[in-house]
Amino acid sequence: MKDITVNAYAKINLSIDVIGKRPDGYHEVLMVMQQIDLFDKVTVKWIEDQSEKPDQKQETAPNPNQMGKGISINLSTNLPFLPDDHRNLAYRAASLMAETYCRNRAGEIRIKIEKRIPVSAGLAGGSSNAAAVLLGLNRIWELDLGLTSLMDLGVKLGADVPFCLAGQAALNENLCLQWDERAGTCAVASGIGEQLEQIKPLKCWVLLSKPPIAVSTAQVYGGMDLAAIKNRPNTMELVCGIKEHNYHKISKNMVNVLENYSLKEYSSIMYTKNKMVETGKPMKALMSGSGPTVFGLYTSRKKGKEAFERLKYMNKETFFIKTL
Repeated sequence: MKDITVNAYAKINLSIDVIGKRPDGYHEVLMVMQQIDLFDKVTVKWIEDQSEKPDQKQETAPNPNQMGKGISINLSTNLPFLPDDHRNLAYRAASLMAETYCRNRAGEIRIKIEKRIPVSAGLAGGSSNAAAVLLGLNRIWELDLGLTSLMDLGVKLGADVPFCLAGQAALNENLCLQWDERAGTCAVASGIGEQLEQIKPLKCWVLLSKPPIAVSTAQVYGGMDLAAIKNRPNTMELVCGIKEHNYHKISKNMVNVLENYSLKEYSSIMYTKNKMVETGKPMKALMSGSGPTVFGLYTSRKKGKEAFERLKYMNKETFFIKTL
């Protein structure tokens, strides 16, 4: 039996620009993504089946949780409402790894997820869990896959998975990946979000608050009127601002064009953002991803902590953390 525990970190979007819709139905984006010190703990365990030969024919009814020639998946979380089957991205990550690299193995993959990242929040919690499973199985099965190979696999699960892989590779020393220039915690993302250029990370404190609602990413992108967007981020200027520690440049170019839809459709997001600006007075407040989470940035830990104490009663899932 082998096991490994991976810290699966959340992300925020310092900017999001939607360039247009592609022929395949996805949207072309340009954005800056930053990982934050809020994480789930994902434990991946492999129990080898020594009694069954990989090529032995099954004489019993097939197990719906089995794939390949004898690999089953068992997933559990600390949140009873989360699915524990193929509807869970971490489960699909294990299935993809088994089908791609381990058809000649027999045994059980056990995945335990201790959730702390809010669910359906625009923070890539599901993608981060999937990335942790890919990295964990790569280590346990001694596949020696590099980060590029894992990213190519991860994008089949979701556009945010490659970025989550890059951050976890940089932050989890127990993964034993060889150093790779694609590893890092802050990146300019293009394409559908899977094409990454690592940049110097932003260093500041983050006040994070999620209203008690769920937002459909597909609905937000589908409801966007791209021609009506008037304010867009200057991504390169934002990158320069981060590099120079120029917080005026940073705040000026922290724009999420998805707010054009989400703030109008979901009053609780607008209320949270307005309350954060009014009460917390951050350097900048912005919605992450397609919502509903809103975050505020602070250069002063004391000021950010004071804002957290005032705002934590508004939404239950409110955190005060830092960028990575």
